[in-house]
Amino acid sequence: MTSAETATLSGRDRAVLRAVAAGRCELGSGGWQPVLLIDGLACADSAAGHRLLAAGLINPPDPGRPLGPASITSLGWRALAR
Repeated sequence: MTSAETATLSGRDRAVLRAVAAGRCELGSGGWQPVLLIDGLACADSAAGHRLLAAGLINPPDPGRPLGPASITSLGWRALAR
């Protein structure tokens, strides 16, 4: 993802990324797109996890675990710092 693309993250995507950075999220690898839980509840924007993964802002889920902690990438940290 380029710096122009990270600058155009929606407010919702930034909020979800902040929640991941704060350690409040879990990510699962079930189905056609990842399942993202925030504070134990399914994210209302079911495509948010997919968008953040595709952009390289969060790490992919461990395929060996149905659910695990979500983690932010270095690119994700840089996007939050803008």
